[in-house]
Amino acid sequence: MDMTLRWFGEGVDSVSLEQIRQIPGVKGVITTLYDIPAGEAWPMERILQMKEQVEAKGLKVLGIESVNIHDAIKVGIPEREQYIANYITTLERLGQAGIHVVCYNFMPVFDWTRSDLAKVRPDGSTVLAYDQKEIDKLDPEHMFESMGEKSNGFELPGWEPERMARIKELFELYRDVNADVLFDNLVYFLKAIQPVCEQYDIKMAIHPDDPAWPVFGLARIITGKEQLLKLMKAVDAPFNGVTLCTGSLGSNPDNDIPDIIRSLKGRIHFAHVRNLQYNAPGDFQEAAHLSADGSMDMYAIMKALYDIGFDGIVRPDHGRAIWGEVSMPGYGLYDRALGACYLNGLWEAIEKQNRN
Repeated sequence: MDMTLRWFGEGVDSVSLEQIRQIPGVKGVITTLYDIPAGEAWPMERILQMKEQVEAKGLKVLGIESVNIHDAIKVGIPEREQYIANYITTLERLGQAGIHVVCYNFMPVFDWTRSDLAKVRPDGSTVLAYDQKEIDKLDPEHMFESMGEKSNGFELPGWEPERMARIKELFELYRDVNADVLFDNLVYFLKAIQPVCEQYDIKMAIHPDDPAWPVFGLARIITGKEQLLKLMKAVDAPFNGVTLCTGSLGSNPDNDIPDIIRSLKGRIHFAHVRNLQYNAPGDFQEAAHLSADGSMDMYAIMKALYDIGFDGIVRPDHGRAIWGEVSMPGYGLYDRALGACYLNGLWEAIEKQNRN
């Protein structure tokens, strides 16, 4: 297992590579070229520049999160062919640069959704939270403004202003895209990129929908065990895999995360590990990584990953805002560093228990 931290790049992230390098057990970062719009091919010189910058600080680029997918591909209109060709070019260049894991999602319009980016907890920390009753009060056209109020001045991943400025157009674009159409378009995309992925040993790791149910009437197709296995079967090749996100899948308490992990042996390329506290159906908030701080059994999750022989990349996912830190919501240094150490400690204990 390789522990990592997500890093958004200089000028975007409040956390530096020097700080990440000092977290015990963290071997590298998961990053992206944040300024390149979805659909454009990544220039090779930018990829190499990013890689050299990270390596100069004693870390490695162990994966990309994300190479975002253009809406034309998700909707399945004729223009998708050019955007798929651009995506193939990017994958080819990443493979040539020695980067072999790409996290992506196939969610329409909104990359992820929360009703509060800074819910205050009893200990004084703040967390991302979701309450369906609050979401139901919102006009999706004004969702970006409501999210931005507590963004601490940072641009939110998946909520890029240029896309959100087209929100009415995007909703119209997806008007007739139901779950079946969206799934078929995902399979079409994966089959189109399969040759380049296999040539350059690129592992595509789909991120589950967040939360794990439809939002504002938009289709959601990667929400649990059944849907994940359906996709693995539809494109039954090793390159086609999963970003096992405990928080996204765990937004639905009916999802048995350890069971899902065991059902995906050999197809989990990346793991986002975080904890949630359930308040009521459709109402949850994020928590510290420690099991006792939320509703999820982090030991059972890490044990399931160990049991299937997982040897891929892991990152502690969203953390609390603690100790007065001001950062991109969910992506401060302090609580994610605590989470990385906690998860590494669990892993070390599980390894040693299983040697005896």
